[in-house]
Order: sequence, then C-alpha cells, then structure tokens
Amino acid sequence: MSGVNGYHELFELMVDKGASDLHLWVPSPPVLRIDGVLTPLSEFAPATPEYVETVFDEITTAEQKNTFLEELELDFAYSIPGLARLRVNALKQRGTISLAFRLVPYEVPPIDELGLPEICKRLVLKPRGLILVTGPTGCGKSTTLAAMINHLNENDSRTIITIEDPIEYLHSNKKCLIAQRDLGDDTKSFATALVHALRHDPDVIVVGEMRDADTMSTAITAAETGHLVLGTLHTVDAVQSIHRIVDMFSPSQQRQIIIQVSQVLEAILSQTLLSRIGGGRVAAFEVMIANSAIRKLIREEQVFELPRNMELSTKEEGMQTLDQALADMVRSGIVSQEEAMMKSSNPGRLSSLLQFEHAAPRL
Repeated sequence: MSGVNGYHELFELMVDKGASDLHLWVPSPPVLRIDGVLTPLSEFAPATPEYVETVFDEITTAEQKNTFLEELELDFAYSIPGLARLRVNALKQRGTISLAFRLVPYEVPPIDELGLPEICKRLVLKPRGLILVTGPTGCGKSTTLAAMINHLNENDSRTIITIEDPIEYLHSNKKCLIAQRDLGDDTKSFATALVHALRHDPDVIVVGEMRDADTMSTAITAAETGHLVLGTLHTVDAVQSIHRIVDMFSPSQQRQIIIQVSQVLEAILSQTLLSRIGGGRVAAFEVMIANSAIRKLIREEQVFELPRNMELSTKEEGMQTLDQALADMVRSGIVSQEEAMMKSSNPGRLSSLLQFEHAAPRL
C-alpha cells in the first residue's frame, strides 16, 4: 500500500469482490469479509500504524478527530462519490488505530429483493405501535429497517424521523417527509433525540438502537401516544428480546413495563445470516406477531411459552420461530443442516423439526 491515497484501491477491491467489510488492523495486511469469510489481501503489505493513522486523518472531520481523541472510539459514515458509502468504526488496540469499514449500498434494496418476510410490508404500514428488529451485530438489521421505511415511503404519506449511529442508507422524500438525524453530528443521544422528535410532528420514529432504559421508556411512550416506532436490539429471538427490555429497568419498574409492552408491541423480527449452499449469504427470520394470545403471555409473564404459541400459529398470521425458518431452508436446499444447526439457539428442537422430511415448508 504505497502512497497517501492507496486506500482508495482497497475500497474499489471491496466493491469489485462484493465484500461486506474491510479491516485495517496493525500489523495485518488488509482483510475483506466476503460471504462471511475473512479473506486476507496477501498482495498488500501489512498495515503500519502510520498508514492507518493517515487513512483515519483523511476520512474524518476535525470534530470527529476530537471525539475520537476523547473517547478512543468513533462511528461515522464516509462516502466515495460514484463508488460506495461506508459505515466506519474506529477504535484503539495495542496503542494503534484500528479501522473497520462496512459497505452500505447507495440504493435501499426492496423488501422482495432482500427476501424479507412478506408481513414486513403490512407491519410498516400500521398506524401505531412498537416494532423491533433484532439479531447479532452485522446480521442486516439496519438494511431490514431501511427496506421497510422505503416501502412505507412508496406507499403512504407520513412524517418520519430516524435517529441513527451513524446514518447508513440515505432516504429521499417520495410520499413521505423524512428527516434523518446522525448521533454525534445532529444529536447527542438516542434518548434526548427521541424526546425532541416527539415535538416535531412525527408519524413514524426509527431508533437505530434501543440501548438503555431512557430510550426504551420514551419509545414505549411514543407508541402509546399514537406513533409507529421501529427500533433494533442485539438479541437473538423474541423471548430474549422481551427479557432484555424488562432487564433494562429496575425491579420496581418492571411490572409496569411488562404491561406497557404487552399493549404497544406489534411485532418482533429476529434475523440471522447464514452461508448459502453454492455461495453468498441468506437471512433467516423469526417472526412474532403480537396477537391477543401473545399479548396475554407477555402480560402474564409466561414468555417461555412464546415459541410454542408461534409454532402453532396459522401460516396466514405470518409467525414462525427461527428453528422453523431454518428447517424450511434446509429442506429447500438453501443452507446445509450443519450451518442451520450452528445458527439455532435450540439445535435439539431444530433436529426434531427436520425429522419431518415430508412436512410442507411454511415460507
């Protein structure tokens, strides 16, 4: 990697090879993540502290540099005109700067193109309530939210305020009026931005991440007062999501939060990425819709019964557990059984589902 602008060649390679991520870590050569697999670029020299610092200096503003000096970590977006838009995370490791770049397409992919559950189209058109998209880091939660907002933008007329860290997909106004706020540049915290968003005449609020009790409490209040609120959690399924929400609050608040969640929750979509047979990656989704039975189980604190209720729901309701989704993908030849087992939170249950080889797929 010679020359100050050598990193542009890395960005071009990232796009050409269809990589999702690029890592610049000292003393490793640049590494791409392609279809979930780390691929070192051995033709490049190992990154030096001076080189990574030069890249960091060129792609950040003075304010971003000051934030990094104070906090020793930074999330921000970086655009390369005509090539790509990137989400960047900078942190310190062993006294050097480490950079991770996530590729974000310029265009928001449609729901159908991404293979999202069809019910996503109906959910995002709801007038009010709380919709959560959950899953581990890097599984595509932001892309799912962006696709749902894009569907709303094309099919209804509403005011939408997003609060993101950082802004990834750029939305243009179609039928909706959309304001996108960047954590750091446009606002100081999710919780504060959410409070002020409520005074800005929104119909829909998108919260990039539900990180704390203040953010969650305000989001629930917004849903109670007639807004549609969409947000993300780093949880693997519906059961863990409910537990995470409740655990954000003190024991004296938890009963009230359980009641509120049972009333305002519309759905939890939990997703994970798997390696597809033949190459590429594909998302599997657990879908929990808050019907009357689900609301009752949450209200009565019988969250452990949610998966069984989801399994027994009708196909028309659109619900499925993650294991049901994984089993259908294995039967359809989309992913291997070994890959599905690795992603399942209940391999024993998945194994039981796969024994019914002649069962009709739900997807």
